[in-house]
Amino acid sequence: MDARTTQSLEDTLPRDGCAGTLVGRVWDPAVQGPSPVLVRDGVVVDVSGTFATVRDLCEQPDPAAAAAAATGPTLGGLADVLANTPPDNRDPGRPWLLAPVDLQTLKAAGVTFAVSMVERVIEERVRGDVEAASRMRGQILAEIGTDLEQVRPGSPEAERLRAFLSERGLWSQYLEVGVGPDAEIFTKAPTLAAVGTSVPVGVPATSTWNNPEPEVALAVSSSGTVVGATLGNDVNLRDVEGRSALLLPQAKDNNASCALGPLLRIFDDTFHLDAVRAMSVALRIDGPDGFCLDGVSEMSRISRDPLDLVAQLHASHQYPDGAVLMLGTMFAPVVDRDVAGMGFTHKQGDVVRISADELGSLVNQVRHCGTCEPWSFGIRALMGNLSARNLI
Repeated sequence: MDARTTQSLEDTLPRDGCAGTLVGRVWDPAVQGPSPVLVRDGVVVDVSGTFATVRDLCEQPDPAAAAAAATGPTLGGLADVLANTPPDNRDPGRPWLLAPVDLQTLKAAGVTFAVSMVERVIEERVRGDVEAASRMRGQILAEIGTDLEQVRPGSPEAERLRAFLSERGLWSQYLEVGVGPDAEIFTKAPTLAAVGTSVPVGVPATSTWNNPEPEVALAVSSSGTVVGATLGNDVNLRDVEGRSALLLPQAKDNNASCALGPLLRIFDDTFHLDAVRAMSVALRIDGPDGFCLDGVSEMSRISRDPLDLVAQLHASHQYPDGAVLMLGTMFAPVVDRDVAGMGFTHKQGDVVRISADELGSLVNQVRHCGTCEPWSFGIRALMGNLSARNLI
């Protein structure tokens, strides 16, 4: 990691600082394992004695009240823990931040914004060919314009749009989940595989066309209740998914390809679901070559309400440890980086900053998956560690 990934306390926290209920996880070398923490007035408080996992806190009838009542030892200031999080200069004897969730299933919704949907149609049609994508982009936008933003999925208007596009040979499986009744919801990564802020995110060395996806991620309890939110980067391989939608698992689930953080903000008097609905999620990419790209994903333009997506997640499956649901993005980077018409793709060393006033900033540097820290601490390791600490 380099200086561009350095996060100050002000940069990491929400605009209102520590006013909300802020939950995180740290790796504590003293116990050789992870601990749920609360951030209070810039101080990191270990609450593992009350809640062995973040999942346990999220399962409380009133997570905000339960968090407010929790006590525990101080592990230091958040600024110090942040400074020790980048792996290249980490002191292994001091705590560092992890992704702010643990046992929850890691899910994501796709094609929930019109702009994203158009890009997926392009990927499907050109099968990963970047030059053909540039030509196809203009053709599709000329056909459908931006009217799709006004169409509610599954509505009579959506059905008429479906027929219109089918007649012109523009129908695809991406448009099906964009305007049809059923959302695209997939498993983004295995439980415990997400990385947090200030550490690298990974793309395979074999990918030649890939991008970040800045998103809001909801924490959902086992009952289907949304209890809070954090930021996410649903790193995507456009060349792989563009060849075939059946390759979605390979395009989405790779080492360090799911980033969440910096902290989980629990719903309370200062933060609620309507704030998520109105949120602006900003993306900035700074490349080692001097390249810079900025974008914004406005949650007010999402085609499916967050609660509709949560309802579809729970419609035919149970999640006894809860779930984290990434809500999708309207941002699809099409700005040319090196060659006209070739669009955007990551380079090693890119720094991706995803920010929202209500949730702070999630910052990660892009590396090849093979050079990112290997994922080695899974569910069995967590259970063994918690048992050894007499927490379960």
